[in-house]
Amino acid sequence: MSRRPLRRRPLLRRPARRAHAALRTVLAACLLAVTAGACADDRREPLVVLGPWTGDEGEAFETMLRRLDDGAGRTYTYQGTRSLRETLVAQLEADAPPDVAILNSVGELTEYARAGRLQPLTPAATARAYPPWAPALDVDGARRTYWVPLKVDLKSLVWSVRGRPAASPRWCVGLASQATSGWPGTDWVEDILLHQAGPDVYTEWATGRLSWRDRRVRAAWTTWAALLGDRSRASLDQSLTTPYVGTPDPAKGGGPRGLLYSLTPRCTHEHQSAFIRYVYAGDPVDVRPSAGFLRGRAAHDGAYEVAGDMAAVFGDDPAARTLVERLSGARARTLWRAEAKRELRPFFPAATDPQPTDPTGRRIAGILTGRARTLCFDASDVMPPGLRDAFHRAVLQYFRDPAPRRLDELLGQLDTVREDAAEDTGPGRPPSSGVCAPPGG
Repeated sequence: MSRRPLRRRPLLRRPARRAHAALRTVLAACLLAVTAGACADDRREPLVVLGPWTGDEGEAFETMLRRLDDGAGRTYTYQGTRSLRETLVAQLEADAPPDVAILNSVGELTEYARAGRLQPLTPAATARAYPPWAPALDVDGARRTYWVPLKVDLKSLVWSVRGRPAASPRWCVGLASQATSGWPGTDWVEDILLHQAGPDVYTEWATGRLSWRDRRVRAAWTTWAALLGDRSRASLDQSLTTPYVGTPDPAKGGGPRGLLYSLTPRCTHEHQSAFIRYVYAGDPVDVRPSAGFLRGRAAHDGAYEVAGDMAAVFGDDPAARTLVERLSGARARTLWRAEAKRELRPFFPAATDPQPTDPTGRRIAGILTGRARTLCFDASDVMPPGLRDAFHRAVLQYFRDPAPRRLDELLGQLDTVREDAAEDTGPGRPPSSGVCAPPGG
């Protein structure tokens, strides 16, 4: 019999709004010197934006941020990190949050909103908080919007070496991603469930209202194993240790070569999000919607899984709310696209937003902003962080050992985590109405 995991204390508590000693000193000095103008606007510290982008992506965003002058003398500084959750939690525990943070997890953002860490958005930013990226939340008896998508992504895609037929693909799998290893496998399970059972079932599962033991959820796991087929121990080990972007390529200056060109024996098809196009820039690859590969129902072919990077206000400075409003506006998006490399130009949620101009990017943007019938937010990123992390681990274990008895054990463990998370979050979990929606904007 499996034991129930120990209940953890909630990670975040509603903060006490106390002034720091340093801030009190500065304010006292300002009061003493107010007639001399010692506290002019040009002495205010920059607003700090914490986000997930580093390297070329981080440079493009940071350059855009520097150019996004607010007209009142405020400046902005960007902190990019691949350990975003750990960095943000440490800053919150030190009572020194960034003014704005950019996260891809609705589950995390919901936690922060319930804990009183987030400020509601301005009306202008709220108007651009398109579902399914930014559902409104009921917090403390009021329904508000707490984050807005800055860039979005399309997940339900299959990449292949150009000219390879769709029949009998040899699937590439790379599951390594440091602390978040396993997430490429969760994308598989989520996408299969979406196309086999449809958006309604997908939503109930993503929001913790459907058991992991449900036959439809179990069928998504077993379908994934069947699609991948029998694999040798060496192949399993290779996939568990290979990063999802593939191995380094000296011809690309040490950049990743992509799974299609990394694994041995050579594979032909990869299930991966739209962001992977930067890895294959200049390579002869094709991209297709995943619906034709997942043994789903034709009625659900128009459904696509999506992800996004959302901006939320953590600081008390009113200018932080204005900054998020500006970051989600047309000027910021135009500047961002202009600063980004061609293969890294971001996707935005509205058809009227500037979009990538390369052929693959235009095709993907067309699905995101119009051709899709339904967009459903990444299910694991809707889940509470503890359940999401358990899902990652279970995928790694199932990939190594897909025996039916092992699957039953893993699904039972995940259901226990789901039940505990439901007791902790209660009515604060994301609303069902916000997980899937038609293209917005």
